Amino acid sequence: MQPSSFYERLAEDSVHPTPAVVGPWAANLSHGSPPATLLVHSIARNHPSERLRIARVAFDFFGSVPVADLRVTTEVVRPGARIELLRGRLSAGGRAVMEASAWRVAAGSELDEARVPERVHAREVPKLPGPQSTGLFGDVPTFGYGEALEWRFVEGAFDAIGPATVYTRPKIPLFPGEEIAPLERLLLMVDSANGISAELMPSKYLFVPVELTVSVFRHPCTEWVGMHAETTIDKSGIGQTHAELFDESGYLGTALQTLFVAPR
Repeated sequence: MQPSSFYERLAEDSVHPTPAVVGPWAANLSHGSPPATLLVHSIARNHPSERLRIARVAFDFFGSVPVADLRVTTEVVRPGARIELLRGRLSAGGRAVMEASAWRVAAGSELDEARVPERVHAREVPKLPGPQSTGLFGDVPTFGYGEALEWRFVEGAFDAIGPATVYTRPKIPLFPGEEIAPLERLLLMVDSANGISAELMPSKYLFVPVELTVSVFRHPCTEWVGMHAETTIDKSGIGQTHAELFDESGYLGTALQTLFVAPR
């Protein structure tokens, strides 16, 4: 039975993960996307703003994020009326496991007169495919996070090596009864970029992100969000995944992951 959300609230600053956060590496380890989304959700919830929009957020993984109770703390590092820097931190058992650093920039609403001339990607985004029956990695057991999103591949597949293009939407909310914000839909997908564009078999190699940087010039405005991801790996064991992010209306920005790569 699928969980009804990714997390449940225990207190104002602590949450309990459900099996929907479990990633492909081990049953007691979270995929990176749910805690990344949790951090940005907490930043927005604790420091609301109608004028400032997140334009870049960088995540650092201090270690594996366990499937365990998490404490979330946030702060304003550099306040400002037009540009500000905020930070969020996740701790498990008194140990910091992940941190997010988010730049927010003043942005007008769609009802305001344009502040500057618009310049957008000339090329069109791929069309959203119809429903698909997509399995997860062929040589890795199914895992909660993979089942908690609906995946529609334009190019590639979980069990195919190489670049991939995919649309996703979450099947469940971050918290019970709470609507998922547009940026949160994107973040619930984006740390899977290295997985969908894997260049090595997950059963034989680890390719784990040590950080993730997401830069967006606008937030999604459609239910489905997508990315085109490609991975490169040096023989020294350092890899990099680059993803172009989009929704059905056009391109949104980019994501970059630095990978630790090693035989299992």
